[in-house]
Amino acid sequence: MTPPETQNPITDLPDGKKKIDFSARPVLIDGVEVSSIVMREPTVGDQLAVDGIKSAAQKEVAILANLCELAPENIAGLKMREYGLLQDAYQAFMI
Repeated sequence: MTPPETQNPITDLPDGKKKIDFSARPVLIDGVEVSSIVMREPTVGDQLAVDGIKSAAQKEVAILANLCELAPENIAGLKMREYGLLQDAYQAFMI
C-alpha cells in the first residue's frame, strides 16, 4: 500500500513571504487558535538587530518572532514540531 502524499506545509506567497500551514494541528497564539503563520523574508538588519543576544537559541527565537510579527514568548510556547516548521521556512530563504 502506498502512503498518501503529504502536502508541504510551507508555501511561497507571491510577495516573497512564506506561509506555514498548521491547519491540521492549529497552534495557540495568545490563546487564539491559529491555522497558519506568515513569515517575511529576512534582511541583514534582522541579523544586526539580534547581534547583542549571546544565546544562539534566544537569537533564533527573536529573529523568527520578528519575521512572523509575533512576540518571542509566542514562538517559545510552540511545540518543537511546530517550531521546526518555522526553522524550515527560515532556512528556505537562505537557499
